[in-house]
Amino acid sequence: MKGTIQNKDSFLSNISKNLNRAMPTQVDIPEWQYRPQDKTLTGLSQDELLDILKQQCEFIHTDLVVTNSKEVNKTLTDVIAKYGNGEVIATNDSRYHDLGIDLTQHDAFIWDEKKGAENLHVAERANVGITISEQTLAESGTVVLYADKGIGRSVSLLPATYIAIVPKSTIVPRFTQAAQEMNKMMKASTDFPTCINLITGPSNSADIEMKLVVGVHGPIKATYIVIDDK
Repeated sequence: MKGTIQNKDSFLSNISKNLNRAMPTQVDIPEWQYRPQDKTLTGLSQDELLDILKQQCEFIHTDLVVTNSKEVNKTLTDVIAKYGNGEVIATNDSRYHDLGIDLTQHDAFIWDEKKGAENLHVAERANVGITISEQTLAESGTVVLYADKGIGRSVSLLPATYIAIVPKSTIVPRFTQAAQEMNKMMKASTDFPTCINLITGPSNSADIEMKLVVGVHGPIKATYIVIDDK
């Protein structure tokens, strides 16, 4: 469901008046002569993009494990054990089944919008949160999440550790390609995500004296599990 814009004309008119210029009746999207962002890292295979993603994960303090649909449950069990087991929460996403992931094997609490605040309480005390990446940016090591009824933002934010399931086919060069896909969705769909989260490894900050501190306002550790889904 799309929202509505209120008082747009009066707002823009007031700005134009204070700038002492006429309010434009139409704004054309500029056509740039040079668009290097469209060329950076393009033309690479999925394997080459995966290699770049691996390198970037080292910089962002994130573990990366490559597996397949036959071994993914063992891989997931091993990563959860590495994080000390404990309570697990996961998004309600049909793609887990498609990727061969059986969340019942991991005793995961599945986000359920009908349970309201209970989802948040579980996420707050959970040791591990699991989501599936919509798009994965090789250049920055970023996973893109679209919020939905069964895909609560808290799953990737509140637990102590975070696991992103990354279908290999979702790996794209950089944010340029992700933004292009979002624009297509916005034009074609009436059910655009209420929120889009970009997650680049565990939470961190270097605001204080430029000293990097990992695990400031979210998960202190993160692992990307890349699944060969082709």
